Amino acid sequence: MEQRIRALREQMEQRLGQVDSKEKLAAFWQEYLGKKGSIAELMKGLGAVSKEDRPAMGKVINEFKAQAEARYKALNEKMEQLELAARNRLEAVDITLPAQKRPLGGLHPLTIVKDEMINVFAGMGFEIFEGPEVEDDDHNFTRLNVPKDHPSRDMQDTFYLGGDLLLRTQTSGGQIRVMDLEKPPIKVLVPGRVFRSDSDATHSPMFHQMEGLVVDKHITLCDLQGLLDKFVKQIFDADVKTRLRPSYFPFTEPSVEVDVSCFECGGKGCSLCKHTGWIEVLGGGVVHPHVLENCGIDPKEYSGIAFGIGIERITMLKYGINNIGLLFENDLRFLKQFKE
Repeated sequence: MEQRIRALREQMEQRLGQVDSKEKLAAFWQEYLGKKGSIAELMKGLGAVSKEDRPAMGKVINEFKAQAEARYKALNEKMEQLELAARNRLEAVDITLPAQKRPLGGLHPLTIVKDEMINVFAGMGFEIFEGPEVEDDDHNFTRLNVPKDHPSRDMQDTFYLGGDLLLRTQTSGGQIRVMDLEKPPIKVLVPGRVFRSDSDATHSPMFHQMEGLVVDKHITLCDLQGLLDKFVKQIFDADVKTRLRPSYFPFTEPSVEVDVSCFECGGKGCSLCKHTGWIEVLGGGVVHPHVLENCGIDPKEYSGIAFGIGIERITMLKYGINNIGLLFENDLRFLKQFKE
């Protein structure tokens, strides 16, 4: 037994001299100190030693085990120190090197224009309301005076989700929600994303709209032209003028399309305004009495005006962008042009 212990001790020293990694150190533990290791086998062999020699031999084995554990612990600490030193070398920072320049980001052009629009109307006393993008038929169509069989439902090319739910085709549903929550006077903007099945150089299946609503006593179409005239002057140019043309929307009566005098040519005629001197920018009108009634507001006492502005359209006109897809491609070469 003593010769066996002596041979194992010599073998252990040789093996420790070959350990140069955590993996080899773990293998050393299993070979000598594990449950099925050499030292455990020595303890099992004590049964073959005479009773008189067994205590002394057990002491020798325990001392050998303590020596192996001490060597293992010392080598493990050394390995950890070496690993830490190597990691520190890799993570070392040369403070004499010049700093890496990281370019600052900027706001997306749609965000820039949306904020400008909100600032203009906030200066006129408008509050902000954001309705849900997943809307129900009642708020998106029915209570906006759009009957079930009305052709405007087809014109919208709606994304239906099943049942009564759909992706809102306009932020006008926010008007209904606001009028349900508040009583006149009301002055609110409803910005947000809307969805229609339409895609070309000037249309996208998802785009952004800003709905405006004013409800109070003695509100007329003149109020609509007045506030929109102030809006276009601040967004485009101080010399820009507005023009109202008769149109049709089921939720306003009368309804109008709003044009602005071309800010590129001053109304003389150019390619931007298709040589007409005018550019169509939005639609609006006087809130239909049925819409007010659907929200519990007496149309004999109150009247209102509403308008809807496409944020992409205003952005494209303001910056001369000819393809709406550029606003959604996240091309940094394009977006860097709008950095403030």
